[in-house]
Amino acid sequence: MKKKVLLAMSGGVDSSVAALLLKKKGYGVHGVFMKNWSDTKNKITGQCAWVEEREHAIKIATKLGIPLITLDFEKQYKKLVVDEMFKKYRKGITPNPDIDCNEKIKFPLLIEAAKKIGISMIATGHYARIKKKKGKYQLHRAKDESKDQSYFLYRQSQDDLKHTLFPIGNLSKKKVRKIAKKNNFQNYNKKGTVGICFIGKVNLKDFLSKKIKPKKGKIIDPEGNQIGTHDGIYYYTIGQRLGPRYGFEIKRQDPKTKRMIKWYVAKKDSKKNLIIAAPENHPLLYKKEIKIIDWHLIDIQKKDLPKRVLVRIRQVGELLPGTIKGNKVILDKAITGISEGQAIVLYKKTKCLGGGVISS
Repeated sequence: MKKKVLLAMSGGVDSSVAALLLKKKGYGVHGVFMKNWSDTKNKITGQCAWVEEREHAIKIATKLGIPLITLDFEKQYKKLVVDEMFKKYRKGITPNPDIDCNEKIKFPLLIEAAKKIGISMIATGHYARIKKKKGKYQLHRAKDESKDQSYFLYRQSQDDLKHTLFPIGNLSKKKVRKIAKKNNFQNYNKKGTVGICFIGKVNLKDFLSKKIKPKKGKIIDPEGNQIGTHDGIYYYTIGQRLGPRYGFEIKRQDPKTKRMIKWYVAKKDSKKNLIIAAPENHPLLYKKEIKIIDWHLIDIQKKDLPKRVLVRIRQVGELLPGTIKGNKVILDKAITGISEGQAIVLYKKTKCLGGGVISS
């Protein structure tokens, strides 16, 4: 009897090739399309984006001869991911909705749906790898480092990993597209999704302004002098460049040299509605010490963490060496763009140890 697996099919090339590979390995593949967001529209056709994506998924499922069901998780997604995202932005914190989506929606609801139809395993088109060692499940970075998605998966539990397969984790994106083209998949050269999980690429400021009203405030330099104005600290993140193009009014000319200077968000004060800005290369932009809250470790206890780790503070960002000291990581070299609310993920070689949330 074939072992059954419930595969999340998004309509993209990654999950389509995952379906093909699972079928070739002898699995009884059941596809599932998740409808989580219906507000995003195609600017040309005016059609809901999810409808177009589902059509791609149906075509692949039909081609491969596998059943495809559609599950509507929009209510849960809005409550557990989108509403929480707005709450954090209101506080001046920059959250990571993709991580919340995986932890609260994608994996638990797929596993639950699979069990209801008598299937014990789920699969997705994520670029990551799962290994079992000494009875525990480990998460590892993908073979294709440029596409690795372990950063977004660091909050997965042992139960999640036990019931999950990542069929393309050992492949490069180039290889995935090659397989898709060879098998005449119509989406072989389809662009990957970008932006917020299930919502897509949006102007974040416009998206937030639907729920969070603008609130004008001052932009000050490191010495406390006002150099401009902003329309709401929640619309901007640490490390973001300032200027008219980004919605800021700011004096950017050096009074002495008359040279135009690049300014960046260095700090945000939500109580005073202040943005503290600094010119490029200013010490205020750089940090070595990162405080971590809301820890989640995948297969070890906190006391068993290695002293030396590799750190990632953004998806496919540079792997930075550092030392763990209590609830902090001290980086070997100071970096810019460390933003409260974003995830910090820890690695030992290719193994993802887990991580937490950056606190100010």
